[in-house]
Amino acid sequence: MLAVARGLMSSPQLMIFDEPSLGLAPLLVKQLFDLICGLNTEGISVLLVEQNAHMSLQIADRAYVLEKGRVTLSGHGHELLKNQFVKKAFLGL
Repeated sequence: MLAVARGLMSSPQLMIFDEPSLGLAPLLVKQLFDLICGLNTEGISVLLVEQNAHMSLQIADRAYVLEKGRVTLSGHGHELLKNQFVKKAFLGL
């Protein structure tokens, strides 16, 4: 949260998050994702790289699935949540 606050001090147009939920307790992960959604609602563009595919796809306007460094799927986050490949490979469903 401190890193996010420091980043906001410069009134950015874009914030980039690389694995922000790594090592956090589930309650903190939810708070962090709520914060990221709030930033976007306030007009700050967000680029999020995250292993937590389910939470990321729930909030993503646009999502890309990378495999071995290549984009293999793209679309709206909610569309990818319904994709059978994504469900099997990344969501364990």
